[in-house]
Amino acid sequence: MEKQKVRINSERLTETIEHFANFGRTENNGVTRLALSEEDRLAREYFKTCCEALKMEVKTDDMGNMYALLPGLEERPPVVIGSHLDSVKCGGRFDGVLGVITGLEIVRTLVDNNITPKIPIMLVNFTNEEGARFEPSMMSSGVLSGKFDSEKMLNKKDADGKVFKEELAKIGFNGSEANRLKEAYAFLELHIEQGPVLQHEELKIGVVDCVVGMVCYEIKIVGDSNHAGTTPMHLRKDALFTTNNFIQDIRNELSSLPDDLVFTMGRLDVSPNVHTVIPNEVIFTIEARHKEAEVMAIVEEKIKKVQETVNSEGCTVSIEKLWDRSTVHFDNEMVQLLESVTKEQRLPYKKMASGAGHDAQFIASMIPTAMLFVPSINGKSHSEDEFTPYNDCAAGVNVMLEAVLELVK
Repeated sequence: MEKQKVRINSERLTETIEHFANFGRTENNGVTRLALSEEDRLAREYFKTCCEALKMEVKTDDMGNMYALLPGLEERPPVVIGSHLDSVKCGGRFDGVLGVITGLEIVRTLVDNNITPKIPIMLVNFTNEEGARFEPSMMSSGVLSGKFDSEKMLNKKDADGKVFKEELAKIGFNGSEANRLKEAYAFLELHIEQGPVLQHEELKIGVVDCVVGMVCYEIKIVGDSNHAGTTPMHLRKDALFTTNNFIQDIRNELSSLPDDLVFTMGRLDVSPNVHTVIPNEVIFTIEARHKEAEVMAIVEEKIKKVQETVNSEGCTVSIEKLWDRSTVHFDNEMVQLLESVTKEQRLPYKKMASGAGHDAQFIASMIPTAMLFVPSINGKSHSEDEFTPYNDCAAGVNVMLEAVLELVK
């Protein structure tokens, strides 16, 4: 099949984005579509209907992952395109779903232009990427790639005690383990950036070459509760004061590292959390992200150093590593293909790392994988304010279309 300069139907793409947003649309024009909810079921049913209208065969595996296959001229492992349909509570209209719609619009464009691919094309909707209802995030792609145990994941419970596998059966998308994605020629995922860099630098495309490594520590500081009015300052063991010392020290230490390191104190629990009582215990987290393993090793050294040197003011300080993830580098040839197509279409771009996790980082251990980002206005994501201009969405999908045509010719 010769390379053809076809383009997607931009108006149809916009209409499809807005149609999917109806499944869980909020009053502020965001989306709440938690995994395995009624809203998720409706979105899945619509996706299935769209795929079947294109003569695609739709299957579901035991984790609820959906696969829609467009046959090729040859029976070979497919080129896979996809992302996820679930959202966080009061999230946006683009996160995840845009990657699924990308695949849908590409197949629609091929059908419109009577193009039969040499290699089959598969669209995928990964279940529970967000982890907003059932932890952890990227649950089902994690099972496919062997990162998570399927039995443990199927028995996960939400905040109301409802079990994943029972809720999956309830919405009618529990399938066979035999249908799981096992091999493919390539995997492509288009996603909104979820950050401000592309907009700030006036770029249209981010060619993602890796998902950065991450580490998360929990810090526990134990002091002594006493009356806030009767205990002299020099006789206190105030866990919150020590926490303040620790946070300031670790901020100073980590700020000396490369500018592209990001770190967050994202959770802080104070006990007893009463304004008339001196805090006797504080538990908080420190999470850091960077693509270089050497930088992450220094981060961990500095956290341990602060534990040893912080002014504890009579409190005890303990640390525990909760989890870490190594940087995932995407397939070099796939990244080069996306970069080449972006240049060919004369779109301003940059190669960049993803600071957020995506299904692609797990799938990359199984299949040659690459990602594209399109801009997020003001960097907003996981928010009702999330927005990516529709022309930017179309630009990203057209890059993906051309890359897919190159792969399946």
